[in-house]
Amino acid sequence: MSLVEIQGRIAAAATAAGRDAGEVDLIAVSKVQPDERVAAVLRAGHRSFGENKVQEAAGKWPAFKETFDGVTLHLIGPLQTNKARQAMELADAIHTLDRPKLANTLARLSQEMGQCPDLFVQVNTGEEPQKAGIPPQEADAFIAQARALDLPVKGLMCIPPVDEESSLHFALLAKIAARNGLSGLSMGMSADFEKAIAFGATHVRVGSAIFGDRVYD
Repeated sequence: MSLVEIQGRIAAAATAAGRDAGEVDLIAVSKVQPDERVAAVLRAGHRSFGENKVQEAAGKWPAFKETFDGVTLHLIGPLQTNKARQAMELADAIHTLDRPKLANTLARLSQEMGQCPDLFVQVNTGEEPQKAGIPPQEADAFIAQARALDLPVKGLMCIPPVDEESSLHFALLAKIAARNGLSGLSMGMSADFEKAIAFGATHVRVGSAIFGDRVYD
C-alpha cells in the first residue's frame, strides 16, 4: 500500500461518516524505518509523523526538521519520566500521558521550559494488565488532575486489545472524551483506522502500510 492509497481510504471513511477528511490527521509511524523511506514520505509532502522511542526520535527528527518545513512529531510510545524533558524538546504532541507521576513531571518541566507539547491521555480501554494507560473508570479524575496542573490536555488515546472488536473501544474512548469536553481522539491503526474514523478519530496511526515492513537490527 502507499501513502496516497491510505489518504484515499481516510477520505472515503470520513465521507462515509459524514465528516471532512481534513479533520483526520494521518500520523505516519516511522519507528524503526530507514531514513531513506522516511525522507521519501517527506518529499511526497506528508508532514505528520509518529515515533515510539525518544532516543530514536532524537537521532532522526532534528535533521529532518531542518530540511523539511512544517513537520509535526508525535510521540506515541511509553514515556519514562527520565526522558520527559527530551520528549518535550522534540515533540509537538505526546499521546501517552498515562500516570500521575508523569503528569507531575511534565507540569514541573512545562513551568521550567515555558512550553509543553499537546497531550493526550492514554486510556487502557481493555483494562489489560500488560498495557499502559489509565483505567476507564479513573479517566475522568485523571483528566481533572492533569488540567489542575495546567497541562494542555487535547484528547485521549487508546490501543484496543487485539482479540476484541475495536469499535467497542473506540466508542468508549469517544464517550469519555465527550463528557470531559475533549475533541482529540487518537485511535485507529493500520487494521482498523476506518472504524476509528467512524467513531470520531482525529488522529490515526499508520506505519508499515505506508513505509513497508519495519527493518529491525
